Amino acid sequence: MLAKLIILGVFGAGVFLICSDSASVKMTNVVCESYDKSWTVFHYCRLKAYSRNKTSLNINATFLQPVNSLSVRFKVLKRANGYKPFLFDVTFDACQFLRKPNNPVIKIIYNMIKEASNVNHSCPYGLQVLSDFHRISIPLPFPGGDYLACLDFIFNGKTQCYVNVYVHITEDI
Repeated sequence: MLAKLIILGVFGAGVFLICSDSASVKMTNVVCESYDKSWTVFHYCRLKAYSRNKTSLNINATFLQPVNSLSVRFKVLKRANGYKPFLFDVTFDACQFLRKPNNPVIKIIYNMIKEASNVNHSCPYGLQVLSDFHRISIPLPFPGGDYLACLDFIFNGKTQCYVNVYVHITEDI
């Protein structure tokens, strides 16, 4: 009886995930900053509005020195009387992940941006230009509200730059 109930619960959750509409995501602001301009230079970091509900994130960053060890700290904060930690706060080795994508949370994020970016090879990164992330859609149901995605880039053990992306998620009912 318990096994049937578990199977029914898993089936119901699967139907909910497959049949539910994905949330619409609108990027509202972006902040890019380099702590050490001798390592990373942001030529531009901006949002481009195509219509009322569609925006594109355009980032052009150049790594001026070779990067053999790249870690990324990814955290999500939800706005609720200030930004509070929400769901994700993970640090991962980006070089290892690009060689073998083994982190399921980061794999979901990477699959959302890999078609629109040129971050597609493993380390080392030399004179690398990263640019142009376009429309984002979330493949899973996500609560509506205002969120902040913080990305801290750690080169050779030292935080060199960060990118903060502010988004508004509206649930499609």
